[in-house]
Amino acid sequence: MCKYTEDELREFIVEAKVNTYAGQGNSTDSSRKNSLDLPYEKGSFNYLDSYLGSRDFAGEEIVWHEDIPVWGMNYYGKVLPETAPEGFGEFLKKALSMVEKSNPYRGIEYFRLDGFEYFCNIDGELDDFSGKESISFGGKTIYKLYFHGGGLK
Repeated sequence: MCKYTEDELREFIVEAKVNTYAGQGNSTDSSRKNSLDLPYEKGSFNYLDSYLGSRDFAGEEIVWHEDIPVWGMNYYGKVLPETAPEGFGEFLKKALSMVEKSNPYRGIEYFRLDGFEYFCNIDGELDDFSGKESISFGGKTIYKLYFHGGGLK
C-alpha cells in the first residue's frame, strides 16, 4: 500500500507542474503518436503530462507513487480566435506557474497582466474534482479549458 500524505501529494503535483509545461520543462519520447510528453520525478513520485494538439488540445496528467498510479487529471482546451494575441502563450504559462498547493489543478483563481485575465474555477477536492479555466483579452474570452480528475485506486 502506498504511504504518503495528501499534503506530500499536493506538494509534488505543484512542483511537477512548475517544472514541466509552465516552466519550460524538457519533453521526452512520445508515449502516443504525436503526443508531447513532459515527465518529472522526485523521490518516490513520478509525474507525466502528455497532450496532443496545440491550438485545440487534449491531455492527461498522471502521478505515480512507487510505480503505482495514485492521481490523474484529464483536460481539453482551445484557443478561440484563429490567431491568439501576442503574449498569450507566455501569459498562460505565467498563470499556470502560480499554481498553489491548496488548488493544485491548473493556475491560481484569478490573475491579470498586460490586458490578459486568467480565471480558474474548481468544484471538488483532490480525490474528485472538475473545473474550468479561461483567459480573456480586451474583455473577450479567447481561451477555455475544462479539466477533471481525482485519486486512482
